[in-house]
Amino acid sequence: MTTLEIKGDWNIIKGNLKQKWARLTDDDLQFIEGKQEELLGRIQKRTGESREAVQDAIKEYRAALAA
Repeated sequence: MTTLEIKGDWNIIKGNLKQKWARLTDDDLQFIEGKQEELLGRIQKRTGESREAVQDAIKEYRAALAA
């Protein structure tokens, strides 16, 4: 998978996350590059969801893109 494909997939996943949790902003989601832990923490803080729920949502969207 090329960097362009990965970035394209992340843009789709970001859109899905923003649809699921409308309180998320682009600033919240810009931390993917090397800062996964911070990204998860920001989403948790903004949405009030558990870490597991956030991870499951991201995995679900990634799996849907792979199919």
